[in-house]
Amino acid sequence: MDTSRGFLFITYKLYHHLSKLDGEHKSHCLNVFLSVMKYAWKKNGYEARLRHETIHKDTGLCRTTIKSCLSTLNKLNVVKSFRGKSGKTYIVNEVFLKAEKLYDNSKIAVKQPYDSRFTTTLEETIYINNIDKIIGKNKGNLDTIINELATLPLPELENDSKNIYYCKLAIERKRELARQENLVDPRIIQRELKKITKEKNFAYKRKKEYNIRNNLDYKGNPIGKNKD
Repeated sequence: MDTSRGFLFITYKLYHHLSKLDGEHKSHCLNVFLSVMKYAWKKNGYEARLRHETIHKDTGLCRTTIKSCLSTLNKLNVVKSFRGKSGKTYIVNEVFLKAEKLYDNSKIAVKQPYDSRFTTTLEETIYINNIDKIIGKNKGNLDTIINELATLPLPELENDSKNIYYCKLAIERKRELARQENLVDPRIIQRELKKITKEKNFAYKRKKEYNIRNNLDYKGNPIGKNKD
């Protein structure tokens, strides 16, 4: 059977599905997807056994980016991955492909049964991107990066395995801000200290006692009488 082809039959459904991602990450994911498709078409069912090194040679992307893209494609139910003895096996979701006529029609374009393990939500994808987006937007400005990351939910920072350094700093900043919320205003402390010092002054104590005994206010004027 002739298995040659001149085109990749990718539908716009895939492109719109990846619109949940930000621009750069979407571009990288498409690049990785094309690399997988380079090998997956050779077997019925669009299945391929690949190593990250192979995808690196095809795309020029670093292994960290490749791993992140494959994880995203897996969560978005575009490319499923299963660990094998030598590398991983990747299966492309045929919902996003147009059937190739040169293949046996009985073995192509068959929608895979629903599997909740490979279903994601938009919220999950947004949180995955938030950390990268903040770091990329404020590149070179560490304080701004940490302050903005500190506004994200604590579980997202603790579970991130890609930007460990930044997330650790952001977690410390969150804790620091929480401690500051429980601190007393320094002006109140100074006022109370000044009051204590004043109360211990002998001349002040004697004057205060005299005023109380003679029903005088703090200026020495009779309380309750006209001060003409």
